[in-house]
Amino acid sequence: MKQEWFEMPKIRKRSFDKSVWIPLRAVNKIEETGQIGYEGYKSNFFGAGSLAIPLEYKTEAEKLDWMDIGISHDHCGYFQDEEYIPSRLYKDYGSQLIGEHLVLNQRGNSIENRVWHLNQDFVITLGLKREEDIWVRPSEGYIEVAKLFRREDGSPYLLEVRASHLKDYLCARNMTLYITSYYGRVEIVKDVSHINWDDKVIKEHKDMERWEGHIDEIHEGGMPFGGKTAVFHVSRTDVDIEEDVPSFDFASDDGIRSESWEKEHNGKKLYRVEGKLWKKEWISPAQISPIIRGDEKPSTVFFITDAEGTQESKKALINSTRWLWFRPELISAISHRRGGTLSWYTKDTGEVGCLPDYSVHFGINRLGLVNVFAKDIGLLPDWQQKIWAGYNVSPEGKVSKELLAAQMKAEPANTQAPEQFLEKGLELLNYYSKKEIGITLIREHDFIPKVIKKCHRFRATDKDGLYALAKDIARLTADSIDAAEIQTIISPPKGTKWGSLKSLENLLAEKIDPQKARSLLSSFVGVYELRHGDAHLPSSEIDDAFNLIDVDKDIPYVHQGYQLLDSCVSSLYGIIEVIKHWNA
Repeated sequence: MKQEWFEMPKIRKRSFDKSVWIPLRAVNKIEETGQIGYEGYKSNFFGAGSLAIPLEYKTEAEKLDWMDIGISHDHCGYFQDEEYIPSRLYKDYGSQLIGEHLVLNQRGNSIENRVWHLNQDFVITLGLKREEDIWVRPSEGYIEVAKLFRREDGSPYLLEVRASHLKDYLCARNMTLYITSYYGRVEIVKDVSHINWDDKVIKEHKDMERWEGHIDEIHEGGMPFGGKTAVFHVSRTDVDIEEDVPSFDFASDDGIRSESWEKEHNGKKLYRVEGKLWKKEWISPAQISPIIRGDEKPSTVFFITDAEGTQESKKALINSTRWLWFRPELISAISHRRGGTLSWYTKDTGEVGCLPDYSVHFGINRLGLVNVFAKDIGLLPDWQQKIWAGYNVSPEGKVSKELLAAQMKAEPANTQAPEQFLEKGLELLNYYSKKEIGITLIREHDFIPKVIKKCHRFRATDKDGLYALAKDIARLTADSIDAAEIQTIISPPKGTKWGSLKSLENLLAEKIDPQKARSLLSSFVGVYELRHGDAHLPSSEIDDAFNLIDVDKDIPYVHQGYQLLDSCVSSLYGIIEVIKHWNA
């Protein structure tokens, strides 16, 4: 390796205080190749230990070094001067300094790996949830806040935390984080002409950093070149191995035999080149603590509030009585995230949120744009406002009539959204078909709940989205109808093959007029035809499919999505009514 690799200039310039992720503890053998003591061996190691220190003890803490809070210590409770010290605390002997471990290292045994515990107060105060070896923050969209890395054998080697949340925590506690780290790089070579150090051992000490470079001559195998090893062997001569219960006092000089010899080392001459770096660093607390202490921070998100394009922040939104406009793609972006929610109040109003605890009332206007009361957006956390702001547009198409009716007139519309009846309809269809006919019409699949969650009009924000919505509805209907079950009751004529929709149509025709049965299934047929979209269908067939579903192609796509869903859900409940009265 080049001389620069051992001198580590980039690492020496780098500061954890400027990093996005900060190591709280590390025992990381980044690389190790070859055999120790032999040409070609190379190793690269990084270790780190940390301690949270009250700000008033910062100067006093700088006397602590790698050997004090590095990786050589386990953490457990102990007694000192007749006082019990809990495992999470570090108490400096002979001074008033008390620090706190944010990672606790619990010793295992010869067959059990060590266990690293993330400080319980840190976890609970920040509201973290552990998922395997990642700690997420559910109230912030399940953002990753801490991560534990393991080797193949399961032993931990690195635990790091997100700087923004660590610094918020330190600020709230009026503390700072002290990190001691060690970097070790070794290579064994037969020629050191590429290393231009003046001496075989050089040392540099600067501020809170110490670096050393070593060139050692060794024999192949690792022993010092030209050196010898002294061997001493001592044994007792007064041992009677025939005794049943042997017992020995201290040996006298006559009862001891000793011998010694020297062993010369041999093997070809090699060189062990090593660079070592010790660093001590401070991680500064944040200036404010908006997460834990609830400190207010300057607004960084702005929304268009009028036709002139005026942009205002949350403070102005909270103190206003007006609405904001958003592109309809927003609803999928929010509701399809982990923890996202979407529910319906009326045909054109509902509730949506990044998380269940942060849902807001929305409405859909005549252009398919989403309206939300400005104050509701202003009260959202900043990270959620950033998502909403990405879809904010100038006012157009007026405010949703149903939203205004609910929020200003206190007269909610007496309408219903088809989305809220789709899942229940599929369940009822199976319930009544089993009860009345003795068969299950809809096959159960693991994918059904996931598909249902995506079956809403906001999938249809463009042509491709409309076709994707049709495809998912087809998966819930035509693809899930159990034709084999139906054909145990009514079979196709010999030489004729029925698909799922045709099988259901003929089953219904046993109880109602065949034309009515066909009409009930027309929307399902249209959706099935649309599943391939215009990539496979000529425009005439696409027009026929839209006519079967009763969708107006000239209105905004979101409203086309509503019509598609409404038509299919109406058909579904029409079929349920037939099955429900099968034996009437």
